[in-house]
Amino acid sequence: MYIRRTSIKSRKDGNQYYTYRLVQSERTAKGVSQLTLLNLGTSFSLPRDQWPELSSRIQEIISGQQNFLKIPEEIEKLAQNYAAKIIHSKQKNKADDDQPDYREVEIDSLEMLRPRSVSCEQVALEAFDFLKLGEKLKALGFNGPQLAVATGTIIGRMCQPGSELATHYWLRNVSGLGELIGYDFNKINLYKMYKISDQLLNNKEAIENHLYLQEKNLFGFQETITLYDLTNTCFEGSSKANELGKCGHSKEKRSDCSLVTLALVLDSSGFPSRSKICEGNVRDPSTLVKMIKELEIKNLSRNLFESLKATIVIDAEIATEDNIKWLKKNSYPYIVVSRKRHREFNEDELKEQAINDRFTVPFEGAISKLESGLHKKGCLKKYDKVLEKIGRLKQQYSKAAKHYKIEVSKDEKSGNAVKILWTRQPITNTKDSLPGVYCIRTTHTELDEAALWRIYTMLTDLEAVFRSLKSEPGMRPVVHQITKRVTAHLFISVLAYHLVHSIRYQLKKTGINSSWSDLRKQLTGQNRITISMQCRDDAVVHVRKTTRPEPGQQKIYSALGLCPHPGRTIKTTINKMNKSSAITKILKN
Repeated sequence: MYIRRTSIKSRKDGNQYYTYRLVQSERTAKGVSQLTLLNLGTSFSLPRDQWPELSSRIQEIISGQQNFLKIPEEIEKLAQNYAAKIIHSKQKNKADDDQPDYREVEIDSLEMLRPRSVSCEQVALEAFDFLKLGEKLKALGFNGPQLAVATGTIIGRMCQPGSELATHYWLRNVSGLGELIGYDFNKINLYKMYKISDQLLNNKEAIENHLYLQEKNLFGFQETITLYDLTNTCFEGSSKANELGKCGHSKEKRSDCSLVTLALVLDSSGFPSRSKICEGNVRDPSTLVKMIKELEIKNLSRNLFESLKATIVIDAEIATEDNIKWLKKNSYPYIVVSRKRHREFNEDELKEQAINDRFTVPFEGAISKLESGLHKKGCLKKYDKVLEKIGRLKQQYSKAAKHYKIEVSKDEKSGNAVKILWTRQPITNTKDSLPGVYCIRTTHTELDEAALWRIYTMLTDLEAVFRSLKSEPGMRPVVHQITKRVTAHLFISVLAYHLVHSIRYQLKKTGINSSWSDLRKQLTGQNRITISMQCRDDAVVHVRKTTRPEPGQQKIYSALGLCPHPGRTIKTTINKMNKSSAITKILKN
């Protein structure tokens, strides 16, 4: 086995270029001939003096030989990749062969190669297909390789949030997504990742329309409530080429960085209807009218529902008098919190809050335990030491301690503390001692207080959506420097969120309420792996198989109706005597 370089003259411009192939000499009836095992393409760049080492390592992997020498990382990585392709090319399908295959195997020859994660990928891919996003991208003109890269880009943002550069590495070296969709991500370069990001952004409105309609039809939610909010994110670098990058109020406390702002409109179930990337210094109130007008135009074109006047729910920061007047003038129902600061207090609620205060119970318990110990043998009694202990407890439970008056009685003769008295004396007019009451303004006079509050608290869930969007699908920080790249990066995060929310929405119906970050942790650990073994008859068997899921992973799969073993089990038998491939059996899950 060796690498051959062939010189080829271009038919277009007459320039000379080289192509590389991995070949093997074989003796036939007509003499020795060279068989091409693998075409390495024109971009093969390994130095010529390392070719023999690479060829030797590929041969070792295919023939199941162990190597005890130190192999350079670059060579080992190439050898693993090329060997896997050669083994795959030698497969001959024998469908539905359920006969048992017994072998005598040399146990010490067992090797496990190329672990690739597939659990999170399978869950994400199911959501991708469930929302028919692949079908929509095909309709928008994405060809096969472009669709594969788009799938990898979006699912990579879900499973391993990061930049396009990080996703490119993840797809090639960590993930088994390529095996699940039948595409080799080692064939793509980083430039193609950026091109696909641009292509997705160019079709932003069509993709968002499709996803929202699919979600509405599949999950059956009613488009009667519109939640609106903004968030911003920082990005690294000077950002001179980014027109959206502006200094403003950072919700991440990053006043040292330029910001971009993401405006998001969601329905009450948390599914995004529309997103828009704005300048980093945009003020929340100033964007509301523009976004509603744009949404109104889009809804007219989609003909989603008879009445366009969905209830607008916004928080106090956006609920300016001008915005309220505009909503009234345009007959939009609304539920908002008044920007005027009202504080109303109820003594019974105050007492109830004091009883249930989560800091009060442990603080009083610790003081009580200290006081009872004054009369027990072996417990703390010295007056100075008791005061010191009380000081530590005040420091530990500072939020509760400031509302207590503590007195310690001392026996002058023995120098011991004999009694500890504590009384609660809440500090008046503080947020810790007095419950606040929101003043809600609304046009829905037919709803009672409980219904209004329930609807308004949807904004709390919206804030959780934004936290999820920024921390889970890798929205922050942005590392790109030009406007189109920044916008495309954030749009990919929004697409990832569509899939994430679809998954969580289905899981919640089965009682699984975990965040996406927790779900990712639970799914971590299930891999596809190749087991290679030498048999007594000199054959080498390579089995590509998915590990058994853990109980938590099985629970998620069952809730979503997914197979617990992503990918097929593939077996390839290679006869070492004549270096030819025997019958390969594919066991279908």
